[in-house]
Amino acid sequence: MRSLLLLAAAAVLTAQTPLPDPPPPGGLRVFLCGTGSPLPDAARAGSCVAILAGAQMILLDSGPGSWRNIAVANLPAGALTAVFLTHYHSDHMGGLGEAMTQSWIAGRAQPLEVYGPAGVERVVNGFVEAYALDASYRTEHHTEQYMPSRAARAVAKTIPAGDLSPVFERSGLVVKAFAVPHEPATPAVGYRVEFGGNIVVFTGDAAASPAIAKAAAGADLLLHDALNKGLIRMAAAALGSQGRARQAKMIADTLTYHASPEEAARIAAEAKVKKLVLTHCVPPPNQPAVEQAFLRGLAGIFPGEIVIARDSMKFDLPPRP
Repeated sequence: MRSLLLLAAAAVLTAQTPLPDPPPPGGLRVFLCGTGSPLPDAARAGSCVAILAGAQMILLDSGPGSWRNIAVANLPAGALTAVFLTHYHSDHMGGLGEAMTQSWIAGRAQPLEVYGPAGVERVVNGFVEAYALDASYRTEHHTEQYMPSRAARAVAKTIPAGDLSPVFERSGLVVKAFAVPHEPATPAVGYRVEFGGNIVVFTGDAAASPAIAKAAAGADLLLHDALNKGLIRMAAAALGSQGRARQAKMIADTLTYHASPEEAARIAAEAKVKKLVLTHCVPPPNQPAVEQAFLRGLAGIFPGEIVIARDSMKFDLPPRP
């Protein structure tokens, strides 16, 4: 009995999963640790993409609940090098405190670098202060040798909301930022990640924009947010007819700053990307009819593969010239 209890405890401490198979040597792995939107969705965490490249792991956004998917998948949390925030809506950065703390617990020995457009210092400093007592308890309990207080910190790195110039270059991994339209949540950026001859582009939240097509040119993977405008208009009208004016307005307001699936497909076609992944879908495509509504007509716009994102999906990209 005691042996069984020890085995059970060990399974819990290792997230009950075996260590993952490694990414392709010299290539990269894209892991979707959060594909949800602000709408309630039991199947999806807040927006977050993990990219494993060589000995590094980076996050693009850090939405609420996303770290649990990282832990369950046994990703190399201690290797977290940096977090790149697209903008400061809560569903894209509400999990930053857990990313800071849990990667430190997993062995990260240096302060965590957090990149983002103007405003990132305010966000990072707020999380550092919110988690300061937690960090002090852990260092006192486990000692500086195992939980060095210096590594508990995060360091803000303000980037220009710019023109595809590199904002991060390390050991062959290059991250470039580009401005996207998401008024009034500005500045907002998307990211283009390059490693091993592969290109991954992540829009965060964005209305359709030529800047995205430019940034995604030749990409292996385009992760684009998508809002089904027809379904949202129907939902807003239904809420209005029920006298729920506040909810009707708030859901209708989202129409102005997200791309539709058709717009995302046109961008993918113009950029000649290999695969389009629709993520941060509004409303959540958890039923076959809703998923079909997102995909309807897209094959006639974009000839490549189209995927509806789900939490814990992974895409392995082997190195290429």
